[in-house]
Amino acid sequence: MKASGPRFKVEFRRKREGRTDYRYRLKLLRSRMPRLVVRVSLKHVSAQLVKFSPQGDQVLVSAHSKQLENFGWKDGTSNLPAAYLVGLLCGYRALKAGVKEAVLDIGMRRPTKGAKVFAVLRGALDAGLQIPHQEEVLPSEERISGADISKYAEKLKKEDERAYMSRFSSYLSRGLIPEQIPDHFNSVKQEVIRQFGG
Repeated sequence: MKASGPRFKVEFRRKREGRTDYRYRLKLLRSRMPRLVVRVSLKHVSAQLVKFSPQGDQVLVSAHSKQLENFGWKDGTSNLPAAYLVGLLCGYRALKAGVKEAVLDIGMRRPTKGAKVFAVLRGALDAGLQIPHQEEVLPSEERISGADISKYAEKLKKEDERAYMSRFSSYLSRGLIPEQIPDHFNSVKQEVIRQFGG
């Protein structure tokens, strides 16, 4: 069928590019609450608290996984523990800016139980933000603290040390022993709480 004629309507550019679902966006805007916009890439996780304005969305506060290095973070910047810490950091910054509630905006990403976007959500909830959610979508404490990575590293080291050195080379090059990820996670979490939670 030819896409032309007097009744043909050109879709919005962001819809054509597959970057915005306008029906979903409208539902979020009708809540009249700021949106916790979570975006996950291959290398980083970011969270922004965004308020709608007719002139364009206004970013109230934001947090990025690259900023975790300022708190001593040596682990990866796109894994589940990093996603949780980004949510925690963004949540504390939101509270300091006077924002107490929000709605989660995961964009075009398909909601999957225990995904990184929900790790960010859990971090924001732990900071004290009120966000409508279902408890079953949140990742477990074991996954958030990196305990599952630590257990896998211990197992791999016993079975095949060469594979262990290869698989965790990026951790070791940054001076982080994979088996100690939960302790490292907790120390960075306490540092975020110390700086922003008090």
